[in-house]
Amino acid sequence: MGKTRLEAFSDGVLAIIITIMVLELKVPHGGGADALVPLVPAFLSYVLSFIYVGIYWNNHHHLLHAAKRVKGGMLWANLNLLFWLSLFPVTTAWMGDNHAASLPAAVYGFVLLMAAFAYWLLQQCIVATEGPDSTLARALGSDWKGKLSPLVYLTAIPAAWLDPRISQALYVLIAVIWFVPDRRIERALRHDGHDD
Repeated sequence: MGKTRLEAFSDGVLAIIITIMVLELKVPHGGGADALVPLVPAFLSYVLSFIYVGIYWNNHHHLLHAAKRVKGGMLWANLNLLFWLSLFPVTTAWMGDNHAASLPAAVYGFVLLMAAFAYWLLQQCIVATEGPDSTLARALGSDWKGKLSPLVYLTAIPAAWLDPRISQALYVLIAVIWFVPDRRIERALRHDGHDD
């Protein structure tokens, strides 16, 4: 299978995930600004998850761009990633509707943790296929963001029982860290003579 098919399938799934998340947003009951107040937590959860999906979409694009070929293990690793990302809509809605509850905040963190692990696994499959001297292997380097994220999620999950706002703040922190574009793969591709 060519990597363009894998990219197209993944892009389609991510687009559906965003569509489902936006459909979970409730219509305000009333015409005044006061009708928006009860919807703020759900909207903020949506914004956070939208950013996470955007980050995964952007980084997934670069990841596959660095790959030269696709093998069976990569297909399954990619499906694993898409599975965990497909849980974003339900966990986003649950946390948004129950923003002061511990369990929804912890489950949201668990899904973020598993998505991060699945992304790491996909990276490892690509590096195993391409080799230790591949563009991606060189680009990843120490991958401090990739190592920090699961540690923060592992801290945020139990912190939800102290106060869900602590967990939510930690999820926002990681989104902010990843929101700053990661140019490692782009630089490595340019170094190897790829222009796009």
